[in-house]
Amino acid sequence: MAKKPPLDPQAVLGLERSALPRHIAVIMDGNGRWAQERGLPRVEGHRHAIASVREIVEQCAQLGIGCLTLYSFSVENWRRPQPEVDALMALCAHYLASERQNIMDNNVRVVQVGRRAGLPPHVLHELETTESLSRENTGTTLCLALNYGSRTEITDAVCAVAERVARGELRSDEITEETISGALYTAGLPDPDLVVRTASEMRVSNFLLWQISYAELYVTATLWPDFRAADLYAALQNYAGRVRRFGGVVEPARPAATVPPTST
Repeated sequence: MAKKPPLDPQAVLGLERSALPRHIAVIMDGNGRWAQERGLPRVEGHRHAIASVREIVEQCAQLGIGCLTLYSFSVENWRRPQPEVDALMALCAHYLASERQNIMDNNVRVVQVGRRAGLPPHVLHELETTESLSRENTGTTLCLALNYGSRTEITDAVCAVAERVARGELRSDEITEETISGALYTAGLPDPDLVVRTASEMRVSNFLLWQISYAELYVTATLWPDFRAADLYAALQNYAGRVRRFGGVVEPARPAATVPPTST
């Protein structure tokens, strides 16, 4: 992810910067399928997926996307065979260490969303090192959804709010949507505007269920290890063509008034 100059959305995508989402969330699917199609072990699909992560993080940084969340490892993924889990953890630690300088060069801030309890010590070390070094960066925020599950997140948030009520800091009738949002792992971040899912899967898989209430969904057949800048551009152009109503009604634009021709 070598440092490159900013991209002009108008030149690259034919879009104004205001037409881009503030926050893109990606469900990176298809790594195992990619490997199986090539007669390779599943771990090779995960290994090749690092190149996709590198390119999409770089593109978002160059385009000025405020936040990019990558669904890296779910709480359900612990159920996978132990050798695959171990390989995924090793790849996560490797990514955080090997991409650290590139993350800094591109002014990317790294944060984790998810439970830290249960993550291996070597992963926690690399994660905390990268988070600390990149904390003051002001470009794209890269959120790694690591050991993440949305139901787990909401449960943790409800427990945190209940503890505030028990301590007398908050009355139950004072709890609002903002109270819950502020107790989530993503507190302080904008909700995703666009959710991208690869490999043609038509589900959200316990990912940011509270936060994506009004997000636009984009599903592509491309497997994640093959996902590159052109695929991201297609998702952004598709997003720009959506009409976002947020439960309301968008009035159609009125045609411009015409001046009747004068008779001669």
